[in-house]
Amino acid sequence: MAHDLDKALTGISGILVTPYDEAGEIAPAKLAPIIDRALAAGMHIPVVNGNTGEFYALTTDEAVAMAEAVCEMVGDRAPVLAGVGRGIRDACRLARASADAGASALMIHQPPDPFVAPRGTVDYVKAVHEASGGLPMMLYLRNDAIGTKAIADLCSVPGVKGVKWATPNPLKLAEAKAACDPSIVWVGGLAEVWAPPLYAVGARGFTSGLINVWPERSMAIHTALDGGDYETANSLIREMRAFEDIRAEEMNGTNVTGVKAALQALGMDCGPTRPPSAWPLTETQQNRLQTFLSANGLI
Repeated sequence: MAHDLDKALTGISGILVTPYDEAGEIAPAKLAPIIDRALAAGMHIPVVNGNTGEFYALTTDEAVAMAEAVCEMVGDRAPVLAGVGRGIRDACRLARASADAGASALMIHQPPDPFVAPRGTVDYVKAVHEASGGLPMMLYLRNDAIGTKAIADLCSVPGVKGVKWATPNPLKLAEAKAACDPSIVWVGGLAEVWAPPLYAVGARGFTSGLINVWPERSMAIHTALDGGDYETANSLIREMRAFEDIRAEEMNGTNVTGVKAALQALGMDCGPTRPPSAWPLTETQQNRLQTFLSANGLI
């Protein structure tokens, strides 16, 4: 089945967790009920090997296996966005493997190397594109300090479809959007809480870790924003804000912890997180999570 990638990207990019078994090895089969529920709720594009998927805690072999497993589980129900990154050779290998597995597009993690040149990043993206055989690419921008010109240069690389904007700077997003080809898709990369202000300056769609736990709420927020109903969207966000607040603690070190702890409470245990992510939640955090899940009828 052919999918409209542009339309899917302006929906919800559901960042899937990476499950582990009791021995600490990846256990992708545990994702099946999570994916099924999220797709049934309307999730537009599942994302494998994203940050909520603990991408940087995985080996490249594990990331390849996750891409293959998720593409197989999703099948023709939706396009799959596959995250790639790290050293150039690992990124190219993962790009090729993701393409072979059936991914519809790649999400290029912003290189975390301390010595990143904007023009070197252009070369990096070009190499990944070539390795994938020409898959469309979404740039995952978590640091806008590279400047508008560098962002525009990256967006002009053949194959770049758009940008997942993951910095809390709406005005810089508006500036970057104005400097780039109007065909570029700008997606809110800071999940539901930041979706309204990013929508206000032209972003469409957003990433979500909540999709693993409460996909119906993510979809309701997207529907409201898509219809320009900011009042309803903000009301829905306030009711799930406690969950995101827990995830944002400890320098965002409980981001994935909160999702996996919630999945455990829902009877869909995906194992712990790997260091340097925090595990488990503190007693106070766990109590707040239980209150949130109970108050919203999730448990």
